[in-house]
Amino acid sequence: MMTAPKQPLLRGELRIEEPLRRYNTWRVGGPAKQLYLPADANDLAVFLQTLPVDEPLLWLGLGSNLLIRDAGFRGTVIALQGRLDGLRIDGDKVHVEAGVACAKVARACARAGLTGAAFLAGIPGTMGGALAMNAGAFGGETWPIVDNVTTIDRKGDVRERPPADFVVAYRHVQRPAEEWFIACTLHLGHGDVEGEQAAIRALLERRAATQPTGQPSCGSTFRNPPDDHAARLIEASGLKGHRIGGAQVSTKHANFIINTGEASAADIEQLIAYVHAQVERLHGVDLHAEVHMVGDAL
Repeated sequence: MMTAPKQPLLRGELRIEEPLRRYNTWRVGGPAKQLYLPADANDLAVFLQTLPVDEPLLWLGLGSNLLIRDAGFRGTVIALQGRLDGLRIDGDKVHVEAGVACAKVARACARAGLTGAAFLAGIPGTMGGALAMNAGAFGGETWPIVDNVTTIDRKGDVRERPPADFVVAYRHVQRPAEEWFIACTLHLGHGDVEGEQAAIRALLERRAATQPTGQPSCGSTFRNPPDDHAARLIEASGLKGHRIGGAQVSTKHANFIINTGEASAADIEQLIAYVHAQVERLHGVDLHAEVHMVGDAL
């Protein structure tokens, strides 16, 4: 990793040819042409103004739900994990920046006696990613608790928008072109602190018991089809434990693909395609991947 000299007015950190395996939960992928770690939202706005208007952009939180191919990303990566990390509770409103881990939001809300956000403890990502895909876990989804969001565009212009400005569906959010989430306000109910904390503990215990939480994965690989579960279909296809290279269908939860230690992004992508083809052949179901694939293959 090389560190580029800081440009005038910028307070964040610019890294050149930065390995992206360090920034995603599968621990695979080639380098970024450049990666920026903003100091705060104002610094991010200044940085975006320095970029060419056609510069490819990739936004990263915890890097779950993402497969970065082995040749990397030949553009600019904005890494928000640990950066846009402000969280403030004001009555029943929770103001959260995009880089805050969803699990941290769940715990903070529970401590404040707020209800409705416990499900966030089961989402292995940041609030920015949860907003971008309407992430959910254990029956809860992100957007029903959203009061408003803050976005930023390529010019560094910041806007506050209501949920009505977005088309929200299962694991999908259609947003204005060339705008990205940098913060949101959640609207929650009041309840019992101990009860909400117990609910979070129960969710985390369930997750640990049913998902391969100690192994590199992206979270769920495929969306659940209507009235069914992707894991059931994959397991019924005899694919639990199936491997391509260092990528393996988890023996604990069939809708997780894990990196056993030496997987390439190509191994994972080939296994996703194989699972998809087998489920369609055997069950006639066209599974849709939740995984967002970016970059170039070697």
